[in-house]
Amino acid sequence: MRTPAGDGAGPDDNRETIMFVECLADLPRTIDRFVPAPPARDRAAWLRLPADVRDALTARGESLADAAYPPLAASAYMDFRRNGDRARFEARYLTRRRTLNAAVMAECVAGDGRFLDQVIDGIFALCEESGWQLPAHNTLVRDTPTAILPDVGAPVLDLFACETGAQLAVVDHLLGAALDAVSPLIRARIRREIDARIVAPYLGRHFWWMGDGDEPMCNWTVWCTQNVLLAIMSGDYPDDLRRQVVVKAAESLDAFLKDYQDDGCCEEGAQYYRHAGLCLFNAMDILNKVTGGAFAAAARSDKIRNIAEYIVNINARGAYYFNFADCSPLAGRAGAREYLFGLAVGSDRLADFAAADWAVSTDRDLPDEINLYYRLQAAFAAERLAAHRPAASRAAADIHYPGVGLFILRDASFDLAVKAGDNGDSHGHADAGSLILFRDGEPLLIDVGVETYTAKTFSAARHEIWTIRSAYHNLPLFGGVEEGYGAAYGARDVVFQPGERESRVSMDLAGAFPPAAGVTTARRTVRFVKGERIEIEDVRSPAGPSTLHLMLARRPDIAADGLVLPGLGAIEIDGGGAATVEAIAVADPRLRLAWPDTLYRVAIPFEERIAVRIRR
Repeated sequence: MRTPAGDGAGPDDNRETIMFVECLADLPRTIDRFVPAPPARDRAAWLRLPADVRDALTARGESLADAAYPPLAASAYMDFRRNGDRARFEARYLTRRRTLNAAVMAECVAGDGRFLDQVIDGIFALCEESGWQLPAHNTLVRDTPTAILPDVGAPVLDLFACETGAQLAVVDHLLGAALDAVSPLIRARIRREIDARIVAPYLGRHFWWMGDGDEPMCNWTVWCTQNVLLAIMSGDYPDDLRRQVVVKAAESLDAFLKDYQDDGCCEEGAQYYRHAGLCLFNAMDILNKVTGGAFAAAARSDKIRNIAEYIVNINARGAYYFNFADCSPLAGRAGAREYLFGLAVGSDRLADFAAADWAVSTDRDLPDEINLYYRLQAAFAAERLAAHRPAASRAAADIHYPGVGLFILRDASFDLAVKAGDNGDSHGHADAGSLILFRDGEPLLIDVGVETYTAKTFSAARHEIWTIRSAYHNLPLFGGVEEGYGAAYGARDVVFQPGERESRVSMDLAGAFPPAAGVTTARRTVRFVKGERIEIEDVRSPAGPSTLHLMLARRPDIAADGLVLPGLGAIEIDGGGAATVEAIAVADPRLRLAWPDTLYRVAIPFEERIAVRIRR
């Protein structure tokens, strides 16, 4: 069993964590401009890209050459306040940005102007939007009601406003000479909008995600900071302004890191690692490049490497991830950003993992990515990724993340994750004590994830959503009462007994339930006998009507002693009554990306004790 803490780094193990603000003392006299990639006028650089990359980028641009930038109606913006719907506006908003990216990348490859009008149309479409912030984020103060429409006089720096500023700044850098040849008004318009919508609000007011004392941060902090750095540091700004931005960004990175445990676990899940850990990497990388490496010491800590390697550890097998919180089990393939992060922190594990994932990915050029810089990273890292030769394969180690109470156990066939912790994690569910199990890379006991985001997803009624409730996780109910939602509800008296042949995780779940559940103790024990079976035992006191639920992606067959999952294994039941199987129709488009049209919830009644054994 390994607790992440610099394992595998060699002579630099146990590198202390250095605050980013401490590195400000090492700033050089001049802050450099950031160069996201060679500009399009550097024809040699773009023509050195692998032929398959150039062909893919050109084909994507040609496929959208006649595509219109969809209108963004005020009524679509108002949907969020009126009915909680985010999809109608966001689909059009994101399509605009993807279309612009496709045209930009194709023009950079072609260099002949044939995609330039499409680029200019996209620039003006974005510049003419009344607000770059999404309707769901249209407020200046955290956790306050959103305004129904954007106020052009008070820009909101949310995730997507920052993304848009970064996108336009990178377009300006890549195609500036070609745009000027058409009209200098184009770049002037970009600069005017970035000044008004990014620079002025970033330096002129405080948004919650920037960090303030002990206020908890999340992925917003590094996601926004990365994109503000891209928007400003790649532009033509005076040194004193660049310096202000560097100082403020360093303070925000420290605010983000204060809420991360040293083990590097991303409590928001594998998908949010890409908006948390990877955005942290890019922000650090930009800061180092514009300051001649002034922040290198902060970026070399064990904590940063643990954050980097989290995505390797949380991978179940193949494309699947252990998907606690608002995460899909198919959280996306690793690629250029993970690879570059691995190189930066000296992690062969992460670099090998990213290169192997990239080799089987069907999405190497990131056609749906709205962050143009990520697409540049993918294109210019492709040759190194293709040439990368992983070290000799190593057996996957068991992992313990004490910060959030997560245990990951493996053998040649089973990949098991057990979550202790509490129900107050960012993007978390009511799932203390739940577990996820894969056999030979196939889902066996599942976490459904979360449906398409709506206003309800981040409201006081979040806990009512079925995929978030404990009744739809691999957990017991006592007297029909589910676990409570929030940090006050969680596992206690957690005991872990690791072993080469057998490992055991035990916890009392009584504290995860409100008093109405009527339990004083609710001991859950998970026993993993490597190479043989997994046992889950629940014992409650006092005895009373209880139900164990198991969530499955395949319909089980009822057998005399339990359940059979054809091709996956058998679930033996000891101490419970007859199992019933409920079919759950899945229509939500976000869930259907990972799951079939029907999932299954098994209910097994018991009074005091129940045990299930899962065998091959």
